[in-house]
Amino acid sequence: MKNQSGKWVQAALIAGILFVINLIANYYFFQIDLTGDKRYTISKSTKEIISKPEDNIFIKVYLDGEFPSGFKRLRASTLDILSKMRDYNGNIVYEFEDPTAGTGQELKKRQEEFANDKISPVLLNFFDGSEMRQKPIFPFAVVHYQNKKFVVNLLEEQFAGDDEEVVLNKSVELLEYKFASAFQKIISTRPKKILVTKGNGELKEDQLFRLEAEMRRNHLVGRVDLDSIMKLDTTIDMVVVAGPRQKISNKNLFKIDQYIMAGGKIIWLLDKMDASLDSINLYGMYIPPDIDAGTDDILFKYGVRVMPNLIMDLECSSIPQVVGMQGGKPQTELFPWYYHLAIASTSTHPIVKNIDRVNLAFPSSIDTLKTDAAIKKTILLESSAYSRVQLSPVRLSFEILKSAPDPKKFQDGKKPVAVLLEGSFTSAFANRLTPELETLLQSLGMTFVKQGQKNAKQLIVSDADFVKNLVNPTNGETEQIGYNKWERRYYKGNRDFIVNAVEYMLDGDNIIESRSKEVKLRLLDPVKIKDEKLKWQLINVVMPVVILILFGFGYSFMRRRKYVTPYIKSKIKKDE
Repeated sequence: MKNQSGKWVQAALIAGILFVINLIANYYFFQIDLTGDKRYTISKSTKEIISKPEDNIFIKVYLDGEFPSGFKRLRASTLDILSKMRDYNGNIVYEFEDPTAGTGQELKKRQEEFANDKISPVLLNFFDGSEMRQKPIFPFAVVHYQNKKFVVNLLEEQFAGDDEEVVLNKSVELLEYKFASAFQKIISTRPKKILVTKGNGELKEDQLFRLEAEMRRNHLVGRVDLDSIMKLDTTIDMVVVAGPRQKISNKNLFKIDQYIMAGGKIIWLLDKMDASLDSINLYGMYIPPDIDAGTDDILFKYGVRVMPNLIMDLECSSIPQVVGMQGGKPQTELFPWYYHLAIASTSTHPIVKNIDRVNLAFPSSIDTLKTDAAIKKTILLESSAYSRVQLSPVRLSFEILKSAPDPKKFQDGKKPVAVLLEGSFTSAFANRLTPELETLLQSLGMTFVKQGQKNAKQLIVSDADFVKNLVNPTNGETEQIGYNKWERRYYKGNRDFIVNAVEYMLDGDNIIESRSKEVKLRLLDPVKIKDEKLKWQLINVVMPVVILILFGFGYSFMRRRKYVTPYIKSKIKKDE
């Protein structure tokens, strides 16, 4: 009886412990991520964002049905990230739906919804084991919150020549950032406002069409001549100054300065020298003039200086040159053009981490300077170690392409071309207010601010052309940002860099840190797969069964030795 009661006490104790563990787990969620790339860990900023909504958030994911293995992985990763988010906020509800299933009426209604949400299918060609098949897929999720909704594109854009596995892996990496960004925007009380300046020879509207379209996806974007406004107030979340060719007036620079003092964010895209291939083609030999945008003095006060030089780099893109004639037609070949840098960022900053190469045209070096204020300076992009600097005046011609470069002449080391400044800036107009500026302040009823707020940010890039999109003069159609017409390829890093920069500047919650998550892609060797297919099938399919059978026989044998054999021996002894 004592043994029986002891067993009941033990069972009750185990049940009680399990009950307490489950009770604690209902209120305190935790997990241990043992992966090297922390792929199953949600960043702190993402947790804060998804914890904010107190009303239900409904997410419909159109990624269900029959897919090849790569897209099954994308679906599984989407399900995993949404389930983790729901663990931190029970108001998150989601469901997966096959958009190609249903009655004719349901399909028609769904097509109308997709048209309203600007959702277009991706035609997927895949081999199902017996034949090639084509199927439209909709890798999108629609987030609904109160009376608002936000469309999330789960699949990264794939260009010609891109490896499908790499694109899918990149899509998996960005899932957390995309959903966190969607939550941030959908619960925001107002959209962010971005002003793009004009009136000082900046890039034209058609040249910035793609960039403005990217920004308009999530923000309000407008173009403004600084002469037409009295001040830049705090309702403006960010200002973009893209490639001014004419001098910005002191009055307008003062407006920008006081905007920065109020915690403003600004992106400076500044060409220091007016260099172009068209000018070299036209004149044969060309000395590009310096561009005086009037920004040197204030940027010097903020802690940077765009130098009057051009960088040459052995890591560069190519341009075509005529090498002969055949059949009355010129024959061309591509040659490396050292003034068009192809920069591979080594920084771990969220703006540039894991992005492709950025193609810059005729950039200048940027020096960082010591300032009275404690300004955080981060070099985002810099030339390779195999670069050199040419001070103004520079003579440009295609003669340098006639001979191989001498590596000994490219030893000036890495040169910064994109620098991020963050902190509390000191006004560039401190102790030098003119009567005109004092009158302006009085008319606005404002007081001069000498020391700015701590949350101000400035990004300085010594090239504006990298954000330009090519425009077809006959039909007005535009190419994507980063398209190189000579190499006929896209430098996706151009688009990613400027889009990430915009989001970082506007990101008060720092959710962009989740964008730097890296999921390592461990691709299988196709040659080894073919040669060792049978071996690994035997190891993974047959061996577990054999081990299980051997274990069964071994366990049965041990039990027989322990219980059956002594029993038989005792019985034989009794019979004797």
